[in-house]
Amino acid sequence: MRVDGIARGMRGAAALLLAAGAAPVLAQDGGPDGANTAWILTSTALVLFMTLPGLALFYGGLVRSKNVLTVLMQCFSIACLVSVLWYALGYSIAFGTANAWFGGFDRAFLGGVAESSQSGTLPETVFLMFQMTFAIITPALIVGGFAERTRFSAVMIFSALWLLLVYAPVAHWVWGGGWLQQMGLLDFAGGTVVHITAGVAALVAALVIGNRNGFGVTAMPPHNMTMTVTGAGMLWVGWFGFNAGSALAANGDAGMAMLVTHLSAAAGALTWLGIEWIRFGKPSALGAVTGLVAGLGTITPASGFVGPAAALVIGTTAGTVCFFATQWLKRVLKIDDSLDVFPVHGVGGILGTLAAGIFASSELGFFSGQGLAGGRGIGAQLLIQACGVAAVGLYTALMTWLLLRVAGALVGLRVSAEEETEGLDVVLHNERGYDL
Repeated sequence: MRVDGIARGMRGAAALLLAAGAAPVLAQDGGPDGANTAWILTSTALVLFMTLPGLALFYGGLVRSKNVLTVLMQCFSIACLVSVLWYALGYSIAFGTANAWFGGFDRAFLGGVAESSQSGTLPETVFLMFQMTFAIITPALIVGGFAERTRFSAVMIFSALWLLLVYAPVAHWVWGGGWLQQMGLLDFAGGTVVHITAGVAALVAALVIGNRNGFGVTAMPPHNMTMTVTGAGMLWVGWFGFNAGSALAANGDAGMAMLVTHLSAAAGALTWLGIEWIRFGKPSALGAVTGLVAGLGTITPASGFVGPAAALVIGTTAGTVCFFATQWLKRVLKIDDSLDVFPVHGVGGILGTLAAGIFASSELGFFSGQGLAGGRGIGAQLLIQACGVAAVGLYTALMTWLLLRVAGALVGLRVSAEEETEGLDVVLHNERGYDL
């Protein structure tokens, strides 16, 4: 009896070992990899968490109390709008295979995408959903450039057109097999696709729509820094899915991307605080969270290519350059990019994209990452990175200007001076963010 029990136990253990070994075999034979799929499902939730509630709370606290609900509404509504458009056309334009410039419409309304479809080691449904969350946050970022003065209808029309005619084509160029990817541009998680496009679009929008009434004369401080700091914390956590998830696998690349993301964020926040402390005598919570976001945005394109030492350099540079860019834009140029989208995301995206071409090189030893593709030197890679920055920036600026004109012709871009004074929460939504 005892011998029989031992024998049965050994047979059971052997069966368990065989079962445990079956999953990798299935993955090698072409089935989805379970670990990778689980990680990207998690990352998808984290990136959506960045917009709702992270970015919504971050932006909501920065505006005046009479406009807080409007900002929350814009982030929420853009998430809904982009989700439907990504299903209908966005995914096909970005990841279709028509040519190097435009993905085409072969996957419109997810034609040909089934439960069994795969993208690499992932179910295609998981990959397209992960990419959808990137498409959601990018036009939501632009909201900060024209906050507190723009009609809700104009925001929705502009966001829809911008997604299909700016974001999706640029995503195809960089990630979907397009001409910049073929050229060898390094953009691991969205320096060009997300941050440069959003930053440049916000700057153009601020110029086209004009400054808020009283800008530069009347103080317009954040109405709820507790809300903003809470949102910033959510952005920090969600950014791990943004950058580490862009490895599209649960592996060492994802681990390193998470590590350098965290270090750059910390360095950016500390640097911004230090500059404020020296210049103004006191560090601020607003400075801490703005430096944090600058560090996160700047490491994004380089996160899969560099090591920890480079991350500290990139984060420190981000905190310094983005701080002075913010001061220069508002105080020298007098441009009302309300929530500093261009000086933080746009400038950060440019810095990070160029930094990827420097610190990814194995020539730098202590600072280096994986080494540059094709054995290119730093100079050659930097030229490619600069070409990507220029092409994406110029295309985004031109198309954004055009689409704003279209939206303005259809519904008008800006509320009246009286409506702006009253506050957009009541004027546009007949609600209040607070009723105390």
